[in-house]
Parts: sequence; C-alpha cells; structure tokens
Amino acid sequence: MAKGDLEKSFQTLKQTVPLLLKHKLSAVPTNYALWYTYVSNDSEQLNAQIDEHLTKGYTLSSAKTKELYRNYLTEKEEIDAWELRQSLEAMLLEVSQSMKDTKSDTDEFKSFMDVNLDELSKVENEGLSVEEVVALVRNMVGELRTIRQKTISFNGSLIKAEKEIASLKEKLKESQHDALYDALTGLCNRRYFDSEIESKIDIDVLSVLIVDIDHFKKINDNYGHLMGDLVLKAVAKKLQSCCREDAQVFRYGGEEFVVLMPGADLKKALHVADYMRRTVEKILVKDRRTGKTIGDVSVSVGAAQKNNEEQAAALVERADGMLYQAKTLGRNRVMPITI
Repeated sequence: MAKGDLEKSFQTLKQTVPLLLKHKLSAVPTNYALWYTYVSNDSEQLNAQIDEHLTKGYTLSSAKTKELYRNYLTEKEEIDAWELRQSLEAMLLEVSQSMKDTKSDTDEFKSFMDVNLDELSKVENEGLSVEEVVALVRNMVGELRTIRQKTISFNGSLIKAEKEIASLKEKLKESQHDALYDALTGLCNRRYFDSEIESKIDIDVLSVLIVDIDHFKKINDNYGHLMGDLVLKAVAKKLQSCCREDAQVFRYGGEEFVVLMPGADLKKALHVADYMRRTVEKILVKDRRTGKTIGDVSVSVGAAQKNNEEQAAALVERADGMLYQAKTLGRNRVMPITI
C-alpha cells in the first residue's frame, strides 16, 4: 500500500470510530464497514440513504444497518445465496401448506368411503334376489376397498413428506436466525420492526397501525391454506402500495401486519388506515389451480400515536387495544373512530 493510501485510510479510520460512538453503534464488522464506506464516500447511494435518515433525526437500527450493508457492501455471490435461501423458504412453505391441504382432503375422502362401504355391505348382506345387482355391488365394494387402501398409503406418504419438509424448514430457520424478511410476503418481518421502532421511539411524532385480516381462519378452512397464502400476499401488496413518505409495513405474524409511521400524527395515521381498509376491500384473489375466487377480504385496524416518553412496547400495546375494539365492534373498521 502506498504511503498516501495508508494515510488516507488512517484519516478515514479516525473519522469512522467517532461516528460509531455518536450513533451508539457497536464496533462490529458490519457497522464498521458501513460507516467506513460512508466516510470514504465510496458509494453515493449509500451516503444518500444514511444522510436522509440523519437529516430526519432518525438513528440507524441494527436491522436497517444490516439491510444497507447487504444492499451496498455485500458481494454478489453472498446476495445470490441469501435470495436463494429466501426462495427456498417460500417454496418449502408453499409445499408444506399443500401437503396439509391434501392430507385433509384424503382424511375426508377416507371417512366418506368408510361410511359408503358400510352401506354397500348392508345391501349385499340383505340378500337381494337379483344376481346382477349383487354382482355389481360386489364389484363396487371391491373397487372402493382398493381405492381406500391406496388412499391410506398415500396419506402415509404425505405424513412422511410433511415431516421431512418440517425438518428442512427448521434447518433453514437455524441458518437464517438473522433473517429480516418474511419469505411469503416479501415484507420486512417482526424482528426488523422491533429494531426499527426502538431506533425511532425518541422522535417527536410517531404512530403505529396494527392491521389484522378479518375471519382469516375461515378463509383457510373454506378454501385451503394455499388460498390463504395468496390472500396474505395480496393484502401485503395492497398495504405496501398505500405507504407514503417514511411509512413502512411489516409482517407482524400470522394474519397481522404492522405499519410504522414516523412523522405522522394520529389524524394522518387514521386517514392512511382507512385508505388501507378501503383498498383491501377491492382485492379479488383467484386460485389458478382450482378456479376458486375470494372477493370479500377485509381488515380491521388499530392506531396509536406515541405519548410523551412512551416506550415502544406500550405504544404497540395501545394500537393492539384499538385493534381489539375494532374486532369487537364488528370488524372491517378503524379504531379509534375520532381523535
């Protein structure tokens, strides 16, 4: 390394460490590399992203830091591997749900056949005099018994396959313990949200929305889990399309989403929440495999604005309380009604 390069690196180092201390960041390799690159001004896009956060008075959460590091500093091979893992997780999730639905169908089919076998056996045992009918009944009983046996075998194969998929998902989960994205919807996950809200809880104006899909269990029960997944994806896409300025939507868990809205007061949050609710009402989901459609999807929303020195957990809890009221009052509504 040339003397000039060495001196430049030393000067960059001297500026990087104070920035880590200023923003209360640990000197782990990810943080150090990110801020070293920032001081070096080697990436205009990275600097623009960080400057935008700093200008608005936000601090970089650990999750945001990891995202910036992956987007601007990670080698392409590592990014490709991460995307592959995410795709694999989404595929395993879809196959697993398919297995559950198919297993449920075979259980119902087996029960149906058991009942009909008993009825057909009664007809045969009553000794009907018409030989042709008896022969026909015997053939039907024989065929149904064969189909029943095949169904039982298939059911066993499904159970085995489902266990293998569960094992793969667990291994994938272990390898992605720092994952920040939900594989199904593509949204940032709850871990990311927890990190982001903690980094923004000290700003003056901050609101949170908790969005829950109404009667989601009935959708799964009536249409199957794969259709339920399609609904989750569609709702996630609609909620994301409604976010403006610094608002960000996260997959909170199950059929729940959370929207973090820095700089938005309760009045603005309620306006966005109702816009989201009305947008979701327009969703029409179609399963190309079966041709089934769902067009009556709705959401309930609870909103809350941070009070004074309120902590993140308390703010989320108040928004969740408003969501509970929205559910209790009949769903497909936003609470509170007025500010």
